[in-house]
Amino acid sequence: MCKTGLVIHDVRVIFGDTDQMGIVYYANYYRYFEAARAALLRAHGKSNLDMLALGVALPVVESHCRYRSPAHYEDLLAVTIEVDEIRAASLRFGYKVHVDGRFLVDGYTVHACVNPEGGRPRRIPAELLAILESESSTAAESR
Repeated sequence: MCKTGLVIHDVRVIFGDTDQMGIVYYANYYRYFEAARAALLRAHGKSNLDMLALGVALPVVESHCRYRSPAHYEDLLAVTIEVDEIRAASLRFGYKVHVDGRFLVDGYTVHACVNPEGGRPRRIPAELLAILESESSTAAESR
């Protein structure tokens, strides 16, 4: 299954996110990606705590970020997140970051689906799959 829904999450750049030049420090984009993942779950009334209650953790096993243009202090960033790929025990999210319509960054994270206690791989639970599939329906309807 590929290319499911799209969620937009706004992030205001705080002073602590910038370097001495007033530009967002590169690693902070991964925090923005994480915030967008949390927003995707919240849009469905869920959280990472709910995922743990389902017996699943989704650690990042691979990540990539391509920086095209800098963001600055006080910028209001629009972070979009899509589910690019779902496999039996992993998934991949794609991200794009814009400010005032200007494209800044794109990237992705790949997550293993594991049990939280021992970190052993497991299938993505039906409840999480349902969320991802509903995102797919929502995205298809909005196109």
